[in-house]
Amino acid sequence: MNELTHTVRPERRSDADDVRTVTLAAFGSHGDSEVTGEAEAALIDLLRSRGKAVISLVATATPPAPVETDKEERVVGHVLFSEVTVEADNPTRVLGLAPLSVHPDAQGRGVGTALVLQGLEACRAAGYDAVVVLGEPGYYGRFGFEKASEHGLANEYGADDAFMVLGLLPGVLVRLKGIARFAPEFGEVGA
Repeated sequence: MNELTHTVRPERRSDADDVRTVTLAAFGSHGDSEVTGEAEAALIDLLRSRGKAVISLVATATPPAPVETDKEERVVGHVLFSEVTVEADNPTRVLGLAPLSVHPDAQGRGVGTALVLQGLEACRAAGYDAVVVLGEPGYYGRFGFEKASEHGLANEYGADDAFMVLGLLPGVLVRLKGIARFAPEFGEVGA
């Protein structure tokens, strides 16, 4: 498939329903994991309503003709970053990347890559030290994420290979040791 012509921008309040639709479509009600679209959508809603969605971006595309729509653009992807606490000796500012959703019609067309890259740039610009993710190593490794346990960073889920970290500042991973804990909202929805 070819790249999809899309734009990445900060999520607007008016995007909430479209983000939910994309998340439900991307994760479905079943699949490879026990996390469903409903759980991921509930997580986004909770983080957003409690002011914990630090960075939330959407990817939009212009609907192709002759699609009947009252919108000039269609949300085809979403990424959210929320604060993660690390019980460590040295204070660090860490964000967790979760969830990343791309509508099935737009998958494999560069949307997820654009969301991750622009999201990481937004994290840097906001002054964060590192980003962690619990995801597919082959996918996130392309962006520079490394196995967190190799840097002395564990997580509350006991995940190893799938728990990765990316330092946003030179040398930050040397001092980022301890246990990373995602926002309590993750546990509330089972994500």
